[in-house]
Amino acid sequence: MWIPRTLEASLRQLAATRPVVVLTGARQTGKTSTLRRLFPDHDFVSLDLPSEAEQAEKEPALFLQRHPPPVILDEVQYAPALFRHLKSVVDGQRDRTGQFLLTGSQKFTLMRGVSESLAGRAAILELAPLAFAEVRAARPRTPLLDFIVRGGMPELHARKDLDAVSFHNSYLATYLERDVRTRANVGSLRDFERFLRACALRSANLLNRADLARDVGIAPSTANQWLSILEASGQVTLLEPWFSNRTKSIVKSPKLYLTDTGLLCALLNIRDTASLLTAPSVGAVWETFVLAQLRHRERAAGRARSLFFWRDRTREVDFLAEAAGNIELFEAKWTELPDAADLVNLRFAREALGRTKVRSAAVVCRAPNGFPLEDGCRAVPVEELV
Repeated sequence: MWIPRTLEASLRQLAATRPVVVLTGARQTGKTSTLRRLFPDHDFVSLDLPSEAEQAEKEPALFLQRHPPPVILDEVQYAPALFRHLKSVVDGQRDRTGQFLLTGSQKFTLMRGVSESLAGRAAILELAPLAFAEVRAARPRTPLLDFIVRGGMPELHARKDLDAVSFHNSYLATYLERDVRTRANVGSLRDFERFLRACALRSANLLNRADLARDVGIAPSTANQWLSILEASGQVTLLEPWFSNRTKSIVKSPKLYLTDTGLLCALLNIRDTASLLTAPSVGAVWETFVLAQLRHRERAAGRARSLFFWRDRTREVDFLAEAAGNIELFEAKWTELPDAADLVNLRFAREALGRTKVRSAAVVCRAPNGFPLEDGCRAVPVEELV
């Protein structure tokens, strides 16, 4: 079963107007399947195949003769030398659009090649795991908690017979072998997996790199390198604090989140909805889920780098969205019925930021329907975020 993605229209539009389109995102988010479905007349070659990657890297001109445009080049970060030759081909036929559709699951490596050789020639989109709204559109009866535990990898929703625990265990093993070994010189994959599990335990918390390194038993410099690997491969998200002149005591450390709640639950040994309901970390899992849905909303609206968190020395609001000078505040609460205690931080932040700047303040909760709360705040189910 195919689950349509929100960005499909944007992909088609960009391919019709730009010579190169780059689609980034973690492994298994559906980059290759989406491009092949939308552009069936394009040739396809995967640089996951060592023979293809080697020729693309060592003999890029010959490689492009074998695979002329229009073509989909999958996992193109494995051949950095190819980017300069792509530039030459594109510049020779600049009026042709949709020549090269590129995918990559190592964002930093990919973007370095794009920025150095294809600046001004390439449009860039990110394909994240499925949002709850995308699954609900295709499968209206999908339970919310089931989605949180299974996560947003498309195959888990296209094939409901797949066991989510086995899928994520295999995903983790494959990720460590295929991406980590090629991204950096990691001495021990076992230590790296422990590091990933330690990150899962800290999801939705302020990042303290020194504590994280100490708990895993690695050097702080190693922890920084490994965090970069996780971020580059789309496994974690670092949410930055929002700054303004009126809130001078805001912290500078980001908050750490795993990108997909399915992998988060697997790492926390939450195997089903019953386990989720009794898990001590259920609040952090919910906050991680809400961030993923807000990021989907912002991407769908064409807004980049618009999400933050707000914090001073005594109070914190989970999420702050800013667009054109207008601010929206969101608190993520596991409850089905928010009360006045859930509004304390929202009210405090609204006063600190200025009521004229704050367009709305909401508690994102498990309520079946939205309803007004005190002082102009609102309880919002996840479905209303989109």
